[in-house]
Amino acid sequence: MRLTIITLGALALAACNSAEAPADNAAADANATAELNATDANAVDVNATATPAAFEIKGTTWTFTRKGDAVKESVDENGNYIANAGTKHIDHGTAMMKGDKACFTSAMDKSGEECWTTSPTEVGQSFETTSDKGEKLTVTRVPYEVQTIPGQ
Repeated sequence: MRLTIITLGALALAACNSAEAPADNAAADANATAELNATDANAVDVNATATPAAFEIKGTTWTFTRKGDAVKESVDENGNYIANAGTKHIDHGTAMMKGDKACFTSAMDKSGEECWTTSPTEVGQSFETTSDKGEKLTVTRVPYEVQTIPGQ
């Protein structure tokens, strides 16, 4: 905002003085350019220090065994998940990253959000995840696969 005001002020000043003092226009333009360059340099520094999320759950598919069911769960690019065990539909809802945890909100029950620890994982790798309630699962990342609710 400050840069915009300074630039507009410099341009207005240059327009008013253009017939009388062309040398002042060059100085005003140089000052405006110097200010713009200084602001751009600061913006680059701010962006360089931004830390991206350690892991993203969108666009991933996972396999795990839970309550005796071999489950395959996919999270699409919009953050919607579907979990199936063969032709049996287990769950669906929304998923999102919150810090370093993957949080799921089921559309099938009123249990609310359930968050699990994550770790950057490549396709074919496994890790143990723990829910906020203390449940542990070993999950394996597999190639992304679109899941649908069986029978729909």
